Amino acid sequence: MKIKRAYRVWQRNFTVYTKLYKSSMVFNFFEPILYLIALGFGLGAFVREINGIPYVNFIAPGLIASSSMFATVSECTYGTYVRMTYQKTFDAILATPVNIDDLVAGELLWGATKSVFYGAAITLVLSIFGLIDSPLIILVIPVIFLCGLIFAETALIAVAIVPGIDSFSYFFTLLLTPSFLFSGIFFPLDTLPPVVAKIAFFTPLYHVVNVCRSFSSGSVGIVLWDIIWIIAVSALLAPYPFRLMRRRVIK
Repeated sequence: MKIKRAYRVWQRNFTVYTKLYKSSMVFNFFEPILYLIALGFGLGAFVREINGIPYVNFIAPGLIASSSMFATVSECTYGTYVRMTYQKTFDAILATPVNIDDLVAGELLWGATKSVFYGAAITLVLSIFGLIDSPLIILVIPVIFLCGLIFAETALIAVAIVPGIDSFSYFFTLLLTPSFLFSGIFFPLDTLPPVVAKIAFFTPLYHVVNVCRSFSSGSVGIVLWDIIWIIAVSALLAPYPFRLMRRRVIK
């Protein structure tokens, strides 16, 4: 695998995105804002504080994490599958000197990049609303990139094994939705049975929510283990998208 060829795949996806970004922003950007308004300000009128933090300030950092996750996963599931199966983009790319490993690496990097795009955009909006308490929130960007890699790796594994595009509904419903609801975005997990908190520990979103919330409040040291977990899991999952996509694409 050559970095330059993987970059060309990334560049191709980025060029297409610059022409279509307005439509993709409707879901990935405005939906978290709706959650912020409906739950942060709406429900927040009744749930005043959690752990001494105003409710809207409590959920705001978690929306950075969830927006990043959904941006990456939607790109690397439906987007990748369409490029591979319907548009035949993969066939065209593989007719060039780019090989399958270069192609998968480019898809992973593009997914992680979209995670950063949307995470940074939501962070800017929350800062304008006055819901970010510390400039240390800027440190979350490289963490979001690493988590974006995990989400992209997981999504490409799903692309490699699903029998058809309709099967992604299982991936979103059984994996992403529970992760979104039980990652600590909307309430502390210690209010739930201990087994739920233990399961949540193994989801990437739980750790990136912890990092976003801590950096938003100006704390760094307490999330060191979350960052180590993110780095370790991104490295652990790395070989599988290449192996499985190679099996899927080159039959």
